[in-house]
Amino acid sequence: MDQSLRSSSDSTSELFDRDRHVRFLHMMYKLLPSDYQGQEINRLTLVYFIISGLDLLGALDSVDKEGVIDWVLSLQAHPKNEAELNNRQFYGFHGSRSSQFQSNDNEGCIPNGSHLASTYCALAIFKTVGYDLSLIESEPILKSMKNLQQPDGSFMPTHTGAERDLRFVFCAVAICSMLGNWNGMDREKTKEYILNCQSYDGGFGLIPGSEPHGGATYCAVASLRLMGFIEDDLLSKSETSCIINVPMLLDWSLQRQAADGGFQGRPNKSSDTCYAFWVGGVLRMLGGYKLIDEKALCGFLLTCQSKYGGFSKFPKHLPDLYHSYYGFTAFSMLGETGLNPICIELGITDTAAIGL
Repeated sequence: MDQSLRSSSDSTSELFDRDRHVRFLHMMYKLLPSDYQGQEINRLTLVYFIISGLDLLGALDSVDKEGVIDWVLSLQAHPKNEAELNNRQFYGFHGSRSSQFQSNDNEGCIPNGSHLASTYCALAIFKTVGYDLSLIESEPILKSMKNLQQPDGSFMPTHTGAERDLRFVFCAVAICSMLGNWNGMDREKTKEYILNCQSYDGGFGLIPGSEPHGGATYCAVASLRLMGFIEDDLLSKSETSCIINVPMLLDWSLQRQAADGGFQGRPNKSSDTCYAFWVGGVLRMLGGYKLIDEKALCGFLLTCQSKYGGFSKFPKHLPDLYHSYYGFTAFSMLGETGLNPICIELGITDTAAIGL
């Protein structure tokens, strides 16, 4: 990282502490703290933050990759036969061992609780540890994922029913992109749903007509890029040549950098570590990242860096895996020495994304 960016933290004499962050992730890899017991159903997502985080930090060699692969493979739901594949269930990956057998007061035990977000995380982990995705049983994933797409183009995350918004659109798009097969969705319907989520002020809401949000805006732009509907160098193209209103989106995104240097997810909200990726990533994809105050952003992020390793949501709070991971991605985008480059659209390193 440029020394001028580091100087913003001179008052606290802090720098990005890579070694401490590696130790933090190693600790989480070996044994999750008791505070995460309530998130056991999302264990696969937590492992994604750990594995991809170590890859960003250049410390993936310390991981038992074969052990990780075997564990993730054991979480895939498999139809017993073709008839079962056509029962309108989703056959992706479960979020944890317990979610393979969810209880339901009305129906007893549900043997298939696979989820779009867990499936995205599973494939991201596979790519990060170098597992050949052609070896997994992808046809059931893609064929059954089509059952989750709604008439308006949105996606439910699971066949048992749940909220539908841009988060799960992104997961579905990323799954198809990583598998190199778009048979799991109707891309035109997906595109139309995304476009319907752009607000009058340029940002994207989670659903059509809702308030624009940094995370939703990332999901929209990343999805459109992965599907090939928007390209590089958007700032050099005319407004009429792009399917989204880029000038308004760029303006909305730049306004999310607050006076403290951090990024907020919505107007009048506090800066939060994770939006340095969600909104910063949008600006990178739009070609407008050079317009932010990188020095001020670096300074804010360092106030969220924990002495225990990792990053917190707000300054001087305890760290957590979610905000730690997006702190690492933010510093990767800032060009921090010792961090691997991030593939903005997929949320994994460039090396993992291209399969080297």
